Amino acid sequence: MIISLRLPDEDATLFRKYAELNNMNLSEMIRQTVLKRIEEDFDLETYRKALEEFKENPETTALEEEDGEN
Repeated sequence: MIISLRLPDEDATLFRKYAELNNMNLSEMIRQTVLKRIEEDFDLETYRKALEEFKENPETTALEEEDGEN
């Protein structure tokens, strides 16, 4: 897939330099950055759901109890 992106010159320069400093081409740098953002958003949503579940039922269980070990 090819994606076209319009950027101000200063942003394009920043992106290129950042990619260069990290030994990546521009496409790979943008790809990794977007994937990382998606992963972070997913992690944040998972955290929020877990927090809501905990607020509804604040009971916790030790890992040993879950495994059946004591």
